[in-house]
Amino acid sequence: MNSPGSSRGAAAPASPTSGDWHSLPAELVMERLEADAKGLSSEQAARRLAHYGPNRSRPPERPGPLLRFLRQFHNFLIYVLLASSAILAALEHWLDAAVVFGVTLINALIGFIQEGKTERAFESIQGLLAPTASVVRNGKRVSVPGDDLVPGDLIVLDAGDRVPADMRLLSANGVEIQEAVLTGESSPVEKDIRPVRDDAPVAEHSCMAYSGTLVTHGQGSGLIVATADATQIGQVGSLLATVASRETPLLRQLSRFGRWLTGVIVVLAVATFAYGRLVHDFAAIDMFLAALGLAVAAIPEGLPAIVTITLAIGVERMTKLGAIVRQLPAVETLGSVNIICCDKTGTLTRNEMMVKSIATTTSLY
Repeated sequence: MNSPGSSRGAAAPASPTSGDWHSLPAELVMERLEADAKGLSSEQAARRLAHYGPNRSRPPERPGPLLRFLRQFHNFLIYVLLASSAILAALEHWLDAAVVFGVTLINALIGFIQEGKTERAFESIQGLLAPTASVVRNGKRVSVPGDDLVPGDLIVLDAGDRVPADMRLLSANGVEIQEAVLTGESSPVEKDIRPVRDDAPVAEHSCMAYSGTLVTHGQGSGLIVATADATQIGQVGSLLATVASRETPLLRQLSRFGRWLTGVIVVLAVATFAYGRLVHDFAAIDMFLAALGLAVAAIPEGLPAIVTITLAIGVERMTKLGAIVRQLPAVETLGSVNIICCDKTGTLTRNEMMVKSIATTTSLY
């Protein structure tokens, strides 16, 4: 947990053992965090922000434009096409070499541009979702961007608020919080300020409000004890970031097809060369060019481009439906899903009740 760690008046206050805020009385929590009912001063908040950093999870490392472009060539069939283009150029068949290389380049550009559009859309949505919080600073209640919150900040919660960071509640007037994002339980949990035993699971931390959860009822206040990746939800995100991505079924099939096709083409080219030399005694250079021409003609130059264009169309359709797909092959994976097994409401849905229509005595809205 992102826990404070120095003496009073320094950039960071002293702290208890990481993770045991739920087992401490509210008075001791305030003492450890060097906070009071007036909240932090602007100077204290600035020092702690410099010490802990902004209250946002560290984004996963994303490839730059060059690497994203080069990644479009990471396909066995593309390797074969590039090799064919190089051989044709070496033999001074410039037009054929340019056509084959042009097909691979167009294929890469389509994928690169589409993934770039998706990344920009994702970044713009993240900017729109940047939260704010009601904080007591310098004895006054003010609205502060979620990124600027620090351990020790006194947060005021109302029904409908999204909890901006992990908090130890100091007051709870009928507070209920929906914690499905952490525990999977769709029903709101009643909160109070009484400490719980040290070994209690997260679902039983009744005196805590965790980042990303939703206040569904009541009013309360609490001190921030962890921000960014040190929060419970941040730790979950860090674990998920370590999961290695797997190749999609479509890419595996294309790679397998490319290897199989390359093997067949090589066998046919060798057989053609041998037949011409051994049976008809044609010149070696003539048979080599004939075998090479056969090999290049047998390669489906348009297949990678067709697949990429088809996936790009799928991504565009998903975007119109409100879904953002970062990588083109993921569309095919999603389209292959027949059955989704999940255990409770809220896993796939937003777990929020929304008004779809309103009926009055005179009209239907």
